[in-house]
Amino acid sequence: MPTEEIRVCGTVQGVGFRPTVYRLAKACGLNGDVCNDGQGVLIRVSGSEEVISEFVSRLQTELPPLARINQLTRTIYEGEFKFDNFVISTSVSNAIHTEITPDAATCPQCQKEIFDPFSRFYRYPFTNCTHCGPRLSIIRAIPYDRCNTSMSAFAICSECAGEYHDVENRRFHAQPVACHICGPAAWLERADGKSVTASMFSMLDDVDAVCSLLQKGEIVAIKGLGGIHLACDATQETVVQKLRQRKKRYHKPFALMARDIEIIEQYCIVNAKEKELLTSSAAPIVLLQASDKKQLASSVALGQNTLGFMLPYTPLHHLILRRMNRPIVLTSGNLADEPQCIDNDEAREKLRTIADYFLFHNREIINRVDDSVVRVIGDKVQTIRRARGYAPASISLPPGFHKVPQILAMGSELKNTFCLLREEKAILSQHLGDLENAAAFNTYQDTLNLYLNLFEHQPEIIAIDKHPEYLSSKLGKELANTNKIKVYPVQHHHAHIAACMAENEIPLDSPPVLGIALDGLGYGNDGKLWGGEFLLADYRKFKQLATFKPVAMIGGEQAIYQPWRNTYAQLVAANLWDDCEQKYTDLEIFKFLKNKPLKLLNQLIEKGINSPPASSVGRLFDAVAAAIGIYRDECSYEGQAAIAMEAIVDVSSLNNDKETLIYPFSFSISDSIYCIDSRPMWQALLDDLQQQISQPVMAAKFHKGLANAIVEMVKHLCQENLINQVALTGGVFQNCVLLQQVSKRLETLGIKVLTHSLVPANDGGLSLGQAVIAAAKLIHES
Repeated sequence: MPTEEIRVCGTVQGVGFRPTVYRLAKACGLNGDVCNDGQGVLIRVSGSEEVISEFVSRLQTELPPLARINQLTRTIYEGEFKFDNFVISTSVSNAIHTEITPDAATCPQCQKEIFDPFSRFYRYPFTNCTHCGPRLSIIRAIPYDRCNTSMSAFAICSECAGEYHDVENRRFHAQPVACHICGPAAWLERADGKSVTASMFSMLDDVDAVCSLLQKGEIVAIKGLGGIHLACDATQETVVQKLRQRKKRYHKPFALMARDIEIIEQYCIVNAKEKELLTSSAAPIVLLQASDKKQLASSVALGQNTLGFMLPYTPLHHLILRRMNRPIVLTSGNLADEPQCIDNDEAREKLRTIADYFLFHNREIINRVDDSVVRVIGDKVQTIRRARGYAPASISLPPGFHKVPQILAMGSELKNTFCLLREEKAILSQHLGDLENAAAFNTYQDTLNLYLNLFEHQPEIIAIDKHPEYLSSKLGKELANTNKIKVYPVQHHHAHIAACMAENEIPLDSPPVLGIALDGLGYGNDGKLWGGEFLLADYRKFKQLATFKPVAMIGGEQAIYQPWRNTYAQLVAANLWDDCEQKYTDLEIFKFLKNKPLKLLNQLIEKGINSPPASSVGRLFDAVAAAIGIYRDECSYEGQAAIAMEAIVDVSSLNNDKETLIYPFSFSISDSIYCIDSRPMWQALLDDLQQQISQPVMAAKFHKGLANAIVEMVKHLCQENLINQVALTGGVFQNCVLLQQVSKRLETLGIKVLTHSLVPANDGGLSLGQAVIAAAKLIHES
């Protein structure tokens, strides 16, 4: 009778895959065994060829909810075979080739159990099964067995052990399985150190007490799945303001959590795709259009027309919100710009001046994992931050990348992720934040070491950004020198475009695409700051075809946080400041700028002192926003003014085709590179300001005008270079209005448009681009 070895690679550990194999093998009457090893799952079976084929077919169609098969291979097994039944064998430790499953939101069955008074899991905040619960956040090593997780600290009780070993039970081999008797516990503490007594409020337990505290207007730090959050009632303006002041997060929108979809629908418009995302196993924060039905505290999302909502994704959150009929703020437990706290003692030290109470538990968080953020544009999901629920699930590489060695890509300075490339797949880390913060950089290094050890990754090449001052690039060079391996510096915007190509499965040897990379800034091949580039690019090389006219960033980084600097620089670059002094002296923006030290600013521009020229479209957005009176003086985070301007765009003007409702741009050519010049736009905008046109209309005219200029440039470049495929990338294309305007117009022209979905268009996706560029160059050299 034929005996086969079946190798299954993909997301197949910790997701109930072996129990499924066992059940199907039994149903098909096969003998043999199944085990986990470093490559995934190994199956040995004996039976007729027809029955084994039926088994394999059912295995691929009856997967557990969280499983994913990337590759399945069948070979004749010629070793010793002593099975007269089918069994699950002990895991084998060998070279690591398998994947780690992302953390998964509580499944419907576990939700039902925690609210069932007759269940032994009633009100147990750490209930889980093979279909849900912690994965990446608790893992120390592969294979994914209890001894390799932070659950190793908890000896399993007899009842949990019975379910763990019962192949018919959905907790069969669920590594974090636990209950009130044997598992982690949660408790409440006061931030001032005083004892918490039951008489303080009516409560079922400490978890239920959190709901009462939130309703009373307290701020509670809650230790969750991948980190500690700060929570408060999102309808109470006083406490939301208090949280902003204590946390020193003065303007960035807060994330929200609500008990159910029905509560979210009281505050937002939610379509079918957005509901699907909210209720998925990833359970990300979904950016939703705010409605006028009910209002939250005004400080929740300042200057926004969207709200970021998520549903409870652990039993702990479900239990807290059981009695909460309104949304809560659930923001990362940290001081502004620092990494989220994950340790109880760390939280007591760092958050005691922010939170009034702590809800702690004693299950160690091994890996810090932030909440993911997504939005739906048209019918396509756009990932803004890729973390919990998505990382570290692998991304399959396009055709042609099948013979790549192990590569490490270090990512960017801001919104950092790193990427491990191996065996036709890319493994991106979770979002790690801005490395300019010392604590974030330390976390980056710790997480990098953890991934390298988890996956036994030994890179032959390290890819870095070309910017000489990026901390990630400096670290990459150090690692390369220490390990005596090659370093590939990769241009920032080329990496953006390559990431977009890779996730859209553009084959390695495809003709070049026209990549449009619009962002804050990146280091150009000429040593200048780029941020508005049209590149003819494939994975190996690129050629700059067009750009936006470079304009000085007066004061360097200060220009990011003081938008008026960009306005003045743009007006000077457009030779319009003299016009302002003659024709536009009554304008608010002119009066505002006249009070600035213009003589000094002019010297900085003329002498190039800390005022590098940059073709940044991100700074152009800031300049226009400041000119029309949006966050003119100061911003607390990059892009704040631009986001606020997008939020007020007048939809009727946007949908009106009149030429008068589009700001014009002009085109020129210099050194064989085309240039988009914003001078005509500024002239028209100044005239509109003088005529007191409303902010929403001017915002619409700018977005339409910019989209029109981009499309006109694309038309010309596509004709000149015989291209019919365009990749839209960079953080500016997270602007929903601009992305839709450009995409719609290009598609009308019959041009294929590539956009991001799996990885962010911002720098969070950069490491994927760096990795595939390094791989392509290496394949070409070999």
